[in-house]
Amino acid sequence: MDFHNVFLAFGSNLGNKKENIEIAYQKIEKQIGEIISKSAFYITKPEDFISNNFFVNSVCLVVTKLSLTETFSITQKIEIEIGRAEKTINGCFADRLIDIDLLLYDSMIVNSIDLTIPHPKFHARSFVLKPFAEIAPDVVHPILNKTISELNNNLQSD
Repeated sequence: MDFHNVFLAFGSNLGNKKENIEIAYQKIEKQIGEIISKSAFYITKPEDFISNNFFVNSVCLVVTKLSLTETFSITQKIEIEIGRAEKTINGCFADRLIDIDLLLYDSMIVNSIDLTIPHPKFHARSFVLKPFAEIAPDVVHPILNKTISELNNNLQSD
């Protein structure tokens, strides 16, 4: 059976934010696979919605034998186990205990109703690119054909 490289992004802006992400890491190791690398925690302002609660963000690399759909399903289940409610309220982003985004699954490109891989917005989000560039600067975005480091540097210079 093949192993797959999966990059996940985490965000929390409610409760004990770092602990929420640490709990998610533990659940990922038990249910998905070994975490090979994880970034530092980054403190960031909310984007795309207004909140007084800053985020803690992180990115990790997990090696798994699970399929893409199994991996995605488990990340969604873990969000609920930690206490994640709806991702949006009336179509707008909202504060959250945990958010887990599947950024990349190997170099797969998937565009379905339920899932888009690579994550469709991560290349434009500094709160994802900074921690991603910390752990995997040379990984190439399979659609944009730029490294994570290049995407991060381009975003920082805009």
